[in-house]
Amino acid sequence: MKSNFIQRAITGIIFIAVLIGCILGGGIPFTILFALISALTIHEFGTIVNRTGKVQMNKRITVLSGVFLFLCFSYTGVVPGTYEIFIPYLFLIMYLLISELYMKRKDPINNWAYGMMSQLYIALPFALLNVLAYHTTEAEGISQYNPILPLSIFIFNWVNDTGAYCTGMLFGKHRLFERISPKKSWEGSIGGAAFSIVAAIVLAHFFDFLTVAQWIGLGLTVVIFGTWGDLTESLLKRTLGIKDSGNILPGHGGMLDRFDSTLMAVPAAVVYLYVISLV
Repeated sequence: MKSNFIQRAITGIIFIAVLIGCILGGGIPFTILFALISALTIHEFGTIVNRTGKVQMNKRITVLSGVFLFLCFSYTGVVPGTYEIFIPYLFLIMYLLISELYMKRKDPINNWAYGMMSQLYIALPFALLNVLAYHTTEAEGISQYNPILPLSIFIFNWVNDTGAYCTGMLFGKHRLFERISPKKSWEGSIGGAAFSIVAAIVLAHFFDFLTVAQWIGLGLTVVIFGTWGDLTESLLKRTLGIKDSGNILPGHGGMLDRFDSTLMAVPAAVVYLYVISLV
Protein backbone atom coordinates (compact mmCIF):
# COMPACT_ATOMS: atom_id res chain seq x y z
CA MET A 1 0.00 0.00 0.00
CA LYS A 2 2.77 2.43 1.00
CA SER A 3 4.89 1.64 -2.07
CA ASN A 4 1.86 2.10 -4.34
CA PHE A 5 1.13 5.49 -2.76
CA ILE A 6 4.75 6.59 -3.26
CA GLN A 7 4.63 5.37 -6.86
CA ARG A 8 1.39 7.28 -7.52
CA ALA A 9 2.80 10.41 -5.88
CA ILE A 10 6.04 10.38 -7.87
CA THR A 11 4.25 9.70 -11.16
CA GLY A 12 1.70 12.41 -10.41
CA ILE A 13 4.35 15.02 -9.60
CA ILE A 14 6.35 14.26 -12.76
CA PHE A 15 3.19 14.22 -14.88
CA ILE A 16 2.00 17.61 -13.59
CA ALA A 17 5.47 19.14 -13.82
CA VAL A 18 5.88 18.07 -17.47
CA LEU A 19 2.39 19.25 -18.36
CA ILE A 20 2.75 22.67 -16.75
CA GLY A 21 6.33 23.10 -17.98
CA CYS A 22 5.45 22.37 -21.61
CA ILE A 23 2.31 24.54 -21.60
CA LEU A 24 4.16 27.48 -20.07
CA GLY A 25 7.27 26.78 -22.16
CA GLY A 26 5.76 28.18 -25.34
CA GLY A 27 4.12 27.05 -28.54
CA ILE A 28 6.75 24.49 -29.59
CA PRO A 29 6.87 22.47 -26.32
CA PHE A 30 3.07 22.72 -26.11
CA THR A 31 2.67 21.34 -29.64
CA ILE A 32 5.20 18.52 -29.20
CA LEU A 33 3.69 17.40 -25.89
CA PHE A 34 0.06 17.29 -26.96
CA ALA A 35 0.80 15.81 -30.37
CA LEU A 36 2.55 13.00 -28.47
CA ILE A 37 -0.31 12.71 -25.97
CA SER A 38 -2.81 12.54 -28.84
CA ALA A 39 -0.82 9.73 -30.47
CA LEU A 40 -0.46 7.73 -27.25
CA THR A 41 -4.12 8.14 -26.28
CA ILE A 42 -5.46 7.10 -29.69
CA HIS A 43 -3.06 4.13 -29.79
CA GLU A 44 -4.23 3.09 -26.32
CA PHE A 45 -7.87 3.42 -27.38
CA GLY A 46 -7.21 1.25 -30.42
CA THR A 47 -5.46 -1.35 -28.28
CA ILE A 48 -8.31 -1.76 -25.80
CA VAL A 49 -11.06 -1.92 -28.44
CA ASN A 50 -9.11 -4.32 -30.67
CA ARG A 51 -8.53 -6.56 -27.66
CA THR A 52 -12.23 -7.43 -27.65
CA GLY A 53 -11.74 -9.47 -30.82
CA LYS A 54 -14.75 -7.81 -32.44
CA VAL A 55 -12.88 -4.77 -33.78
CA GLN A 56 -9.82 -4.34 -36.01
CA MET A 57 -9.31 -0.60 -35.81
CA ASN A 58 -6.44 0.67 -37.98
CA LYS A 59 -4.25 2.10 -35.22
CA ARG A 60 -1.50 3.39 -37.51
CA ILE A 61 -3.79 5.50 -39.66
CA THR A 62 -5.96 6.72 -36.76
CA VAL A 63 -2.86 7.75 -34.78
CA LEU A 64 -1.41 9.50 -37.84
CA SER A 65 -4.76 11.21 -38.47
CA GLY A 66 -5.07 12.38 -34.86
CA VAL A 67 -1.54 13.81 -34.75
CA PHE A 68 -2.02 15.50 -38.11
CA LEU A 69 -5.31 17.04 -36.96
CA PHE A 70 -3.59 18.47 -33.88
CA LEU A 71 -0.79 19.90 -36.01
CA CYS A 72 -3.33 21.39 -38.45
CA PHE A 73 -5.09 23.24 -35.63
CA SER A 74 -1.71 24.33 -34.27
CA TYR A 75 -0.63 25.67 -37.66
CA THR A 76 -3.87 27.57 -38.23
CA GLY A 77 -3.43 29.01 -34.74
CA VAL A 78 -0.03 30.40 -35.71
CA VAL A 79 -1.01 31.30 -39.29
CA PRO A 80 -4.76 32.07 -39.27
CA GLY A 81 -6.78 31.35 -42.40
CA THR A 82 -4.57 28.55 -43.80
CA TYR A 83 -7.35 25.96 -43.86
CA GLU A 84 -6.00 24.14 -46.93
CA ILE A 85 -3.67 22.34 -44.56
CA PHE A 86 -6.63 20.16 -43.53
CA ILE A 87 -6.88 18.56 -47.00
CA PRO A 88 -4.42 15.69 -46.25
CA TYR A 89 -6.42 14.95 -43.10
CA LEU A 90 -9.55 14.49 -45.19
CA PHE A 91 -7.69 11.98 -47.37
CA LEU A 92 -6.62 10.04 -44.28
CA ILE A 93 -10.24 9.85 -43.13
CA MET A 94 -11.34 8.71 -46.59
CA TYR A 95 -8.62 6.06 -46.51
CA LEU A 96 -10.08 4.66 -43.28
CA LEU A 97 -13.40 4.21 -45.06
CA ILE A 98 -12.17 3.01 -48.46
CA SER A 99 -9.55 0.59 -47.12
CA GLU A 100 -12.25 -1.59 -45.56
CA LEU A 101 -13.43 -2.43 -49.08
CA TYR A 102 -10.22 -4.36 -49.71
CA MET A 103 -9.32 -5.83 -46.32
CA LYS A 104 -12.25 -8.29 -46.15
CA ARG A 105 -12.60 -8.02 -42.40
CA LYS A 106 -15.61 -9.58 -40.70
CA ASP A 107 -17.08 -6.36 -39.23
CA PRO A 108 -16.13 -3.27 -41.25
CA ILE A 109 -18.90 -1.19 -39.67
CA ASN A 110 -17.38 -1.61 -36.19
CA ASN A 111 -13.96 -0.78 -37.61
CA TRP A 112 -15.34 2.39 -39.20
CA ALA A 113 -17.24 3.33 -36.05
CA TYR A 114 -14.30 2.98 -33.66
CA GLY A 115 -11.89 4.59 -36.12
CA MET A 116 -14.12 7.65 -36.42
CA MET A 117 -14.75 7.64 -32.67
CA SER A 118 -11.00 7.91 -32.09
CA GLN A 119 -11.04 11.16 -34.08
CA LEU A 120 -14.19 12.64 -32.57
CA TYR A 121 -13.68 11.50 -28.98
CA ILE A 122 -9.90 11.94 -28.67
CA ALA A 123 -8.20 13.73 -31.57
CA LEU A 124 -10.61 16.66 -31.91
CA PRO A 125 -10.69 17.64 -28.19
CA PHE A 126 -6.88 17.67 -28.02
CA ALA A 127 -6.72 19.65 -31.28
CA LEU A 128 -9.14 22.21 -29.83
CA LEU A 129 -6.57 23.03 -27.13
CA ASN A 130 -4.96 25.12 -29.87
CA VAL A 131 -8.12 27.22 -30.12
CA LEU A 132 -7.67 28.05 -26.44
CA ALA A 133 -3.93 28.65 -26.78
CA TYR A 134 -3.76 30.93 -29.83
CA HIS A 135 -5.47 34.31 -30.15
CA THR A 136 -5.43 36.74 -33.04
CA THR A 137 -5.67 40.46 -32.39
CA GLU A 138 -8.12 42.07 -34.82
CA ALA A 139 -6.24 45.33 -35.02
CA GLU A 140 -2.85 43.85 -35.94
CA GLY A 141 -3.89 40.43 -37.27
CA ILE A 142 -1.06 38.83 -35.30
CA SER A 143 -1.50 35.46 -33.62
CA GLN A 144 -0.17 35.12 -30.09
CA TYR A 145 0.33 32.08 -27.87
CA ASN A 146 -1.33 32.41 -24.45
CA PRO A 147 -0.81 29.40 -22.15
CA ILE A 148 -3.26 30.46 -19.46
CA LEU A 149 -6.53 29.24 -20.96
CA PRO A 150 -5.34 25.70 -21.84
CA LEU A 151 -3.57 25.49 -18.48
CA SER A 152 -6.71 26.64 -16.67
CA ILE A 153 -8.62 23.61 -18.01
CA PHE A 154 -6.20 21.30 -16.23
CA ILE A 155 -6.14 23.46 -13.10
CA PHE A 156 -9.93 23.33 -12.83
CA ASN A 157 -9.92 19.57 -13.40
CA TRP A 158 -7.23 18.98 -10.78
CA VAL A 159 -8.91 21.25 -8.24
CA ASN A 160 -12.29 19.64 -8.94
CA ASP A 161 -10.89 16.12 -8.55
CA THR A 162 -9.15 17.00 -5.27
CA GLY A 163 -12.15 18.87 -3.88
CA ALA A 164 -14.58 16.15 -4.93
CA TYR A 165 -12.41 13.43 -3.38
CA CYS A 166 -11.99 15.22 -0.05
CA THR A 167 -15.62 16.34 0.20
CA GLY A 168 -16.91 12.96 -0.94
CA MET A 169 -14.81 11.12 1.65
CA LEU A 170 -16.12 13.37 4.43
CA PHE A 171 -19.75 13.93 3.46
CA GLY A 172 -20.57 11.67 0.50
CA LYS A 173 -23.87 9.81 0.96
CA HIS A 174 -25.92 10.27 -2.21
CA ARG A 175 -24.55 8.50 -5.29
CA LEU A 176 -24.12 10.66 -8.36
CA PHE A 177 -24.23 7.92 -11.00
CA GLU A 178 -24.11 4.58 -9.19
CA ARG A 179 -24.63 2.45 -12.31
CA ILE A 180 -21.43 3.80 -13.88
CA SER A 181 -19.26 5.04 -10.99
CA PRO A 182 -20.38 3.83 -7.53
CA LYS A 183 -17.84 5.97 -5.65
CA LYS A 184 -18.91 9.38 -6.97
CA SER A 185 -21.36 11.34 -4.83
CA TRP A 186 -23.42 14.49 -5.22
CA GLU A 187 -21.73 15.92 -2.14
CA GLY A 188 -18.32 15.34 -3.70
CA SER A 189 -19.36 16.94 -6.98
CA ILE A 190 -20.73 20.02 -5.19
CA GLY A 191 -17.54 20.24 -3.13
CA GLY A 192 -15.39 19.99 -6.25
CA ALA A 193 -17.42 22.76 -7.89
CA ALA A 194 -16.99 24.97 -4.81
CA PHE A 195 -13.21 24.47 -4.85
CA SER A 196 -13.19 25.28 -8.58
CA ILE A 197 -15.05 28.55 -7.96
CA VAL A 198 -12.32 29.54 -5.50
CA ALA A 199 -9.70 28.63 -8.12
CA ALA A 200 -11.57 30.76 -10.68
CA ILE A 201 -11.52 33.77 -8.34
CA VAL A 202 -7.77 33.33 -7.82
CA LEU A 203 -7.17 33.11 -11.58
CA ALA A 204 -9.31 36.22 -12.12
CA HIS A 205 -7.09 38.10 -9.67
CA PHE A 206 -3.94 37.35 -11.68
CA PHE A 207 -5.35 37.22 -15.23
CA ASP A 208 -7.92 39.87 -15.96
CA PHE A 209 -8.56 39.12 -19.66
CA LEU A 210 -11.72 37.43 -18.31
CA THR A 211 -13.92 38.92 -15.61
CA VAL A 212 -14.47 37.14 -12.30
CA ALA A 213 -17.92 36.01 -13.47
CA GLN A 214 -16.48 34.71 -16.75
CA TRP A 215 -13.73 32.79 -14.95
CA ILE A 216 -16.30 31.25 -12.61
CA GLY A 217 -18.46 30.31 -15.60
CA LEU A 218 -15.46 28.69 -17.27
CA GLY A 219 -14.61 26.80 -14.09
CA LEU A 220 -18.15 25.45 -13.69
CA THR A 221 -18.25 24.50 -17.39
CA VAL A 222 -15.06 22.48 -16.97
CA VAL A 223 -16.38 20.86 -13.78
CA ILE A 224 -19.72 19.81 -15.27
CA PHE A 225 -18.40 18.54 -18.59
CA GLY A 226 -15.25 17.13 -17.02
CA THR A 227 -17.45 15.01 -14.73
CA TRP A 228 -19.41 13.80 -17.76
CA GLY A 229 -16.08 13.02 -19.46
CA ASP A 230 -15.00 10.94 -16.47
CA LEU A 231 -18.31 9.06 -16.47
CA THR A 232 -18.14 8.53 -20.23
CA GLU A 233 -14.74 6.85 -19.95
CA SER A 234 -16.01 4.78 -17.01
CA LEU A 235 -18.89 3.57 -19.20
CA LEU A 236 -16.42 2.73 -21.97
CA LYS A 237 -14.27 0.67 -19.59
CA ARG A 238 -17.27 -1.10 -18.06
CA THR A 239 -18.55 -1.98 -21.52
CA LEU A 240 -15.13 -3.37 -22.48
CA GLY A 241 -14.73 -5.12 -19.12
CA ILE A 242 -11.47 -3.46 -18.08
CA LYS A 243 -10.36 -1.61 -14.95
CA ASP A 244 -7.72 0.71 -16.43
CA SER A 245 -7.28 1.87 -20.00
CA GLY A 246 -3.55 1.12 -19.83
CA ASN A 247 -0.49 1.12 -17.59
CA ILE A 248 1.74 3.74 -19.18
CA LEU A 249 1.55 5.90 -16.03
CA PRO A 250 2.54 3.75 -13.02
CA GLY A 251 -0.11 3.95 -10.31
CA HIS A 252 -2.40 6.10 -12.48
CA GLY A 253 -3.45 3.77 -15.30
CA GLY A 254 -3.42 4.84 -18.91
CA MET A 255 -3.66 8.02 -20.94
CA LEU A 256 -7.45 7.82 -21.22
CA ASP A 257 -7.65 7.50 -17.44
CA ARG A 258 -5.67 10.73 -17.03
CA PHE A 259 -7.34 12.77 -19.75
CA ASP A 260 -10.94 11.50 -19.62
CA SER A 261 -12.23 14.74 -18.08
CA THR A 262 -10.22 16.86 -20.51
CA LEU A 263 -11.79 15.21 -23.55
CA MET A 264 -15.19 16.66 -22.65
CA ALA A 265 -14.05 19.82 -20.88
CA VAL A 266 -12.01 21.28 -23.74
CA PRO A 267 -14.79 21.35 -26.41
CA ALA A 268 -17.23 22.66 -23.79
CA ALA A 269 -14.76 25.42 -22.80
CA VAL A 270 -14.30 26.43 -26.46
CA VAL A 271 -18.06 26.70 -26.92
CA TYR A 272 -18.45 28.62 -23.63
CA LEU A 273 -15.74 31.15 -24.55
CA TYR A 274 -17.25 31.59 -28.01
CA VAL A 275 -20.70 32.25 -26.55
CA ILE A 276 -19.48 34.84 -24.04
CA SER A 277 -17.50 36.57 -26.81
CA LEU A 278 -20.83 37.19 -28.56
CA VAL A 279 -22.47 38.74 -25.52
